[in-house]
Amino acid sequence: MSLPRQLRTHQRRLAGVVAAIAEGRTPARDILAAVTPGGGKSLLPVIAAARLKAAGLIDRVCWVVPRDSLRLQAEEAFADPAWRAALGHGLTVRAAENAPDPCRGLDGYVTTYQGIAAAPALHLAEFRRHRTLLVVDEMHHLPALPETDPMAAAQAEAAPEEDLAGAWSRALLPLLECAAVRLLLSGTLERADGRGILWLPYRSGPRARTREVELDAPGWAVIGYSRAQALAERAVLPVTFGAMDGEARWRDEDGHSLGPHRLANRFPDETTRPALFTALRTGFAEALLHEAFLATRDLRARRRQARGLPPGTTARGLGKLLVVAPDQATARHYLGLLRRWVPAREAEEAVALATSDSGDAQQTLAAFRLRPQPSILVTVAMAYEGLDAPEVAVVAALTHIRSRPWLEQMVARATRVDPQAGPYEQQRALVFHPDDPLFGRFRLRMETEQGTLARRPKPRRAPGVLPLWLRDQLPPREGITPLESNALALRFDTLAPGPELALKRPGLEAAADAPEAPSVAERRLRARIGEMVAAQAVEDEAMLQGPRSGLGGPGLYHRYNATLKRVLGNRSRAQMSLLELEAAIGWLERNRLAEHQHLLAGDPRYAWTARKRAEWSPPARRGGTARAAEAPRRRQGG
Repeated sequence: MSLPRQLRTHQRRLAGVVAAIAEGRTPARDILAAVTPGGGKSLLPVIAAARLKAAGLIDRVCWVVPRDSLRLQAEEAFADPAWRAALGHGLTVRAAENAPDPCRGLDGYVTTYQGIAAAPALHLAEFRRHRTLLVVDEMHHLPALPETDPMAAAQAEAAPEEDLAGAWSRALLPLLECAAVRLLLSGTLERADGRGILWLPYRSGPRARTREVELDAPGWAVIGYSRAQALAERAVLPVTFGAMDGEARWRDEDGHSLGPHRLANRFPDETTRPALFTALRTGFAEALLHEAFLATRDLRARRRQARGLPPGTTARGLGKLLVVAPDQATARHYLGLLRRWVPAREAEEAVALATSDSGDAQQTLAAFRLRPQPSILVTVAMAYEGLDAPEVAVVAALTHIRSRPWLEQMVARATRVDPQAGPYEQQRALVFHPDDPLFGRFRLRMETEQGTLARRPKPRRAPGVLPLWLRDQLPPREGITPLESNALALRFDTLAPGPELALKRPGLEAAADAPEAPSVAERRLRARIGEMVAAQAVEDEAMLQGPRSGLGGPGLYHRYNATLKRVLGNRSRAQMSLLELEAAIGWLERNRLAEHQHLLAGDPRYAWTARKRAEWSPPARRGGTARAAEAPRRRQGG
């Protein structure tokens, strides 16, 4: 089909990659789309699914998003009548719960990281039954795992505890291994904690103890769309920052009064975070919030006047304000302030709150996106990432978090072009923030670095010492009592476009008979092992339904992985050589993992399951051994 003219550069590139896959011109099955936040990633799954389904390469699409509020937006992307006509597709997906048959006769479904982690066996079975295009949105949320990444294996030995994000990665790994085609989306190629990202290929970085994403890895098609490119194509708006300086006083945990200390120091020091913590909960924050409120009010008044609307009239395209608060208690305080600043008759409708503890948060977010009111939304984290609300023109960044990926996502809420707000030249994103050196460092990195690095794991820390990346997202330690703060000066700066992402698409080149590089072969064999383990897990899961269903469960894939590790000398896939990986595949072709569960008997994580499985062995199946069929008779003395 011909490409619509309104497609952006990265969307056209993706269409070309998918066409090459569909026509057999490339063996690539991994597509990484590194698209600047706000650059229009939501259409990419539609383009890929439409082309691959028409070519007969996939049966279904599964789109995984990081939070529940984004599921409706994914449905809307497939249902948009303008794009259905432009792309000539008739695909429909649904927001699915963890119930059988998530597609319900449609072409695919949308779920969340949490949904996958809660019922991994259900989703894995779907992937084994149907050739699936797996779309993973905001891939940077998923850290690399020891099973597939040597550096993550070393990190796991230093700090064996697994966080929530690691659990998400563990649940998604078998789906990545079994998917027919993978489309990985992200607005940034680095994580705040410096770890690698699940499934992405890496090589040594330009600085010591770093790695960078291997953008030209064989077998991968990589599509980049930098902020500079998006600005050149008018896909996103330029950003003006309103940085407010101030000073703050607080009482430390020993009761000593400290300050006043300025926010706008040249370099971060021991007063930076306590001063920021205090400023965001006292008079400084109210002054900065008021500046953002006045800027939004003036913008809406100018746009009303340009359109000939009476004062106070609500309409789409007038501009909205997003307020990001440091915590829920402070968010409610900001909500009260804002409602006092608007006319009383409009307060309840014009200003809304969406936090994780409010029961109507999803409805509030939908109204903020799709209706003229509310025109002001106060939140903590729910609306910062992936929120498709082009009417947001002003952001009040009243948060202490200073990690680059987080702040980039927040800023991007205001950079979307609003088709109802007039010509592009008359639109601009305006972000108000405290003028602290940490935010200044974020802006400098955004202008000068591509952000594709991952740091090597550091030596294990002493108990009770938080890592820097976590401290970067937390307020100062308990004991800080904010006393007072005040605003001093406000200055405005426009963010420079930033560097280009030098991304390549090797998969589009003509396939050559060049020898396969060892690192590429290792990745291929590790993925093949994962797929074979997943196949056995799905087959045995079906056999374990009914009275013995407790022997299966959502962790069967990972128990089988642990069994394989024991069989192969306690070496994980990430640590194996090429010969060892090939031997593992040969062993899996001849054996069933269900017959070797006794190897987990000494592991407390699997002890109960191993005892129960000793009473059961699956009958012989295609690809199994005769020993599997004879096992029940041996236990009966036959």
